[in-house]
Amino acid sequence: MKREFRTAFNKLRKIGVPVYDHGEDDFIISAEENYETTWADYYRENNVALDDFGVNHKINDILHDHGLFAEWENGGVLGVSKK
Repeated sequence: MKREFRTAFNKLRKIGVPVYDHGEDDFIISAEENYETTWADYYRENNVALDDFGVNHKINDILHDHGLFAEWENGGVLGVSKK
């Protein structure tokens, strides 16, 4: 995984975000593991600390700091890409 992805991955994992290595250049974030904190919710049912797209602001802040962003691959997974 490239440095900016690895750094963001590690920071997200450290705060409890369910992140998974998805190959050489990226990683994914599970939206199905919102146990204590709602990290991502496609349907925005738990509208706590989520942006207009259902992503927790803490995730966005870390990704933004590393030139990355998240977008929905499906209702249960966020893919992370470079801006």
